[in-house]
Amino acid sequence: MVKSPVKNDSDTPWKDLLEKFFEPFLAFFFPHIHKDIQWKIPPEFLDKEFQKIVRDAALGRRFADKLVKVHRKNGDETWIYIHVEVQGKEEKVFSERMMVYHYRIFDTYRKPVVSLAVLADGNKEWRPREYVNSLWNCSFSLEFPVVKLLDFDESAHYCPV
Repeated sequence: MVKSPVKNDSDTPWKDLLEKFFEPFLAFFFPHIHKDIQWKIPPEFLDKEFQKIVRDAALGRRFADKLVKVHRKNGDETWIYIHVEVQGKEEKVFSERMMVYHYRIFDTYRKPVVSLAVLADGNKEWRPREYVNSLWNCSFSLEFPVVKLLDFDESAHYCPV
């Protein structure tokens, strides 16, 4: 008897938490971004739009990724792409995937995009923060803010490495 593979659904709780606690999530992990958002206008979660954008990407299925439309205090509409990496190991294509999704969101909607990463793996040394592709004086790069959950102690104090 052949067993069917067990579905790893460890990303789903993150997705649910991000949506339910989006404002405190940003306040805790990305306070500089939280301060600039007009919270009187509720954020809009764009799951269906995000799935259309990444449907044909050969970069793996992403459960915890969120695309959120927010309004800044100056009135500008901004889209935030949040990727929560819950794998327990390094991934070579992580930065590339961040760049691909960032660009696809921008290319599809022509809105400012901010890409954020939360790393929940156990390797203190793995901290991808950018994607760079360069050849013959032509380069393309994306730098993105990263939060590493290992940098927070038990009492939720930030402890930079």
